Amino acid sequence: MRLALSGGGTGGHAYPALSIARALECALAPGESLDLLYLGSGSRAEAEIVAHAGIPVRKVPAAPIRGRMPWEMAANAVKIAFGTKQARNILRQFKPQAVLSTGGYVSFPVALAARACGIPLAVYLPDLYPGWAVQATTRLARRVAVTAAESLRRLPHRDGVVTGYPVRQEFWQADRAGGREKLRLDANEKVLFVIGASQGAHSINRAIAAELYGLLQLCEVVHVSGQADEQWLSEIRDGLPPALRSRYHLFGYLHEDTAWAMAAADLAVCRSGASTLGELPAVGLPAVLVPYRYAGGHQRINARYLKRHGAAVVLEDEDIKRLLPLVGELLHDEQRLRSMRESAQGLARPDAAQRIAAIVLELAVGRQP
Repeated sequence: MRLALSGGGTGGHAYPALSIARALECALAPGESLDLLYLGSGSRAEAEIVAHAGIPVRKVPAAPIRGRMPWEMAANAVKIAFGTKQARNILRQFKPQAVLSTGGYVSFPVALAARACGIPLAVYLPDLYPGWAVQATTRLARRVAVTAAESLRRLPHRDGVVTGYPVRQEFWQADRAGGREKLRLDANEKVLFVIGASQGAHSINRAIAAELYGLLQLCEVVHVSGQADEQWLSEIRDGLPPALRSRYHLFGYLHEDTAWAMAAADLAVCRSGASTLGELPAVGLPAVLVPYRYAGGHQRINARYLKRHGAAVVLEDEDIKRLLPLVGELLHDEQRLRSMRESAQGLARPDAAQRIAAIVLELAVGRQP
């Protein structure tokens, strides 16, 4: 079977596609193989994630569907037209039985190309709020899946299947004891897990650096900084007293070990991209969410959803100086952490990847070459 994947340039779009593809591979009949091709934006984060999974990537030119100025909209339309033509040529060469899109504006020219080639399209919406590209793409799709029910009322036809967020298999395998052993963390200490996103988050990294001495006296810190900030943070780490340096575990990026690091932690500080909707519940990790203000409002909606369900506390970027007292308050309140952990676990959907894979397989079976 051949399947084309398409996503929007970040881990929040790439990881669901990879999780679904993995579940689909497991669902195939014995002896049947899955041939994959990823059509993406060409961003560094996306390329590294997909290449790490061993899947070839083809870049497709794309642009936002709307613009602030008339000439910007005209330029974007030209890019979309060019991207559609290029995606159409790629699909005709690859000949997939289906296309799976996980959103982002690069998915729109791929969806147009799939329609032109007569290839069935399935769309999965990771975020709770569909952007313009996803709203347009769902109009071209045969089937649509969403993370949560509130997304359906924001879709053009208000129809779709609520599946939950499809996290990677490692998140269902990771546990606290194994994570602490893997990362060489003290079995009895409090652990704070910090991550910006697949590309890092500079404001969070600066806040952690500013409060590092205080944080390390409270707990051990596992900090996934993103590669852009890793160098200067490593210089700060090297200047720490030995007793504190051993409590600060800095990584530019983690792949499979991200799940184990999260499972090992008592509390997370992170952005509220789409992946938090699945990964935090999967390991039952309470979080302080710092939504990225320029993500079209998607992250703020995601953060409020987790807060409303009792799984997270929301801290705006402009209030980031409150991070240390807030983390200290939460780490010392075991009853509240336990309640947040249980609330997060209640949102977990272990079968999400399998359910979306079944939708894709159903579309593909109807279009065998």
